[in-house]
Amino acid sequence: MRTPCEIVVKYMLPAFRSYVAKILINEYHLSQVIVAKRLGTTQAAISHYMASKRGNKKLIQFESVPLMKDMAKEVARRIASGKYSPVDVLPYFCKMCKSFRTHDVLCVLHKDLLVLPSECDVCPQLEHL
Repeated sequence: MRTPCEIVVKYMLPAFRSYVAKILINEYHLSQVIVAKRLGTTQAAISHYMASKRGNKKLIQFESVPLMKDMAKEVARRIASGKYSPVDVLPYFCKMCKSFRTHDVLCVLHKDLLVLPSECDVCPQLEHL
């Protein structure tokens, strides 16, 4: 059984990071090296994001969620300003995870990947821990 957190790590976080990297490169015209430094990753990882070799499994599904797009654009804007380090941006990645849990995006993905009972309410319970 995969927990909701495992789903975030395997699918959502790479898709979110990929989307932010693509915004930074395509809209803010930053180099892969600069994007890698500002996201706290490697240039090779950014290259994989740009070539859709990494973080792409669920990216199309996430691009259809306005919440994801808005959050990614905000993170990219802050990173592009040059005033935010990877540590400064970290809370936004955590906010993304929490938002996906509370807006049922994670639940839909989790149920797509696993056979879960329709009455599953694990994510709302996580909010109260």
